[in-house]
Amino acid sequence: MPPGGGLCPDKPHSPKAPDYGLLVHEKVCQMNDQRLHVFTIGYATHTLAEFVSLLKRHGVNAVADVRSQPYGRVLEFGREALALAMKTRGIEYVFLGRELGARRDEMECYVNGQAVYKRVAELPVFQEGLACLARNAAKYNIAVMCAEKDPIDCHRTVLICRHLRKLGFSIQHILADGSLEEHESTEKRLVERTGLMATLFDHSLPFAERVERAYEARGKEIAYRRDPEGEPL
Repeated sequence: MPPGGGLCPDKPHSPKAPDYGLLVHEKVCQMNDQRLHVFTIGYATHTLAEFVSLLKRHGVNAVADVRSQPYGRVLEFGREALALAMKTRGIEYVFLGRELGARRDEMECYVNGQAVYKRVAELPVFQEGLACLARNAAKYNIAVMCAEKDPIDCHRTVLICRHLRKLGFSIQHILADGSLEEHESTEKRLVERTGLMATLFDHSLPFAERVERAYEARGKEIAYRRDPEGEPL
């Protein structure tokens, strides 16, 4: 399969795209006897062999790469090299960095040089990415892949999974040691990380609202920044 993958058809992105959020919701509702499910995984600290081993252990047969810039110091995880490595091991690969990446080209996503995840999520192209995952989650065991080791340090959780879980997806995170973390547990860690857990003197706010505030707070902490000239910091 060429880089870019065959899970979702290649097509130009239109600023007047249909309501993909609605399409995803309808797809989820159609799955009356099967809740749509995805894994997430970060490749940091792993060799390619270790990464593949984790995928195989959990029955993953498709990888959705959501890195905006799918290259780095580890050459075997570059986009083309990874696509070939997945193909030779019988794992589908699709690059969704354009759709679901955190480093956006659309300047309307930035406020004072920092990406605002709410604005990213409203982009038609982002909704296309969610729709791609929804179309294929019933056919493949998909892992949404990025670099960061801990899910709460990465937009795959703070941006993408925030919206997948609102659409009814079941989500599990493959951690660095190979164990699985249910997304509900990840959200609890996120609330703790952002200092929003209830205390003896502050327990009136519902936990669901604390989760939403935690997503907002963590998004502001990790979202991509550009300098005043439009270049990355």
